[in-house]
Amino acid sequence: MKTICGLSCAECDLNTTCCGCEATGGMPFGGTCVAAECIKRGGKEAYAALKAELLSEINVLLSAYGAPAATELRELLGKYVNLAYPLQSGEAARFLDDRKIYLGAQIGKEGEDRCFGVLADADCILLCTYGAGGADPKLLLYQRRGSVK
Repeated sequence: MKTICGLSCAECDLNTTCCGCEATGGMPFGGTCVAAECIKRGGKEAYAALKAELLSEINVLLSAYGAPAATELRELLGKYVNLAYPLQSGEAARFLDDRKIYLGAQIGKEGEDRCFGVLADADCILLCTYGAGGADPKLLLYQRRGSVK
């Protein structure tokens, strides 16, 4: 299998359920991949620039919630990070697409048993907190990119 972004499929735990993004046009699980889409449009330099831009935007948001800064964003399959957040109505809602690949990070806060989670793509940013294994998730923010400066 070949990738568009250069990641090694051999090192991925999902390599037995994926056909590779080059063979699928950047949609290895049926949804778009933020890395593949960006690289197809502008090359690896454009992808590096997007990651840096997202990291900067995310860190501004994290600081507003008293969270430590994220240092890196990794490609993450929506299926594994698409938590169901409780709404005021008592229902729960998921905001991501299980088939898409996002950029994200988990940030621990010293002295606390909950983590901050951030997920983003070219269009949106999601910020949340959760306990061990994704327990008791709380949605802090879900916004279209560019809507807050």
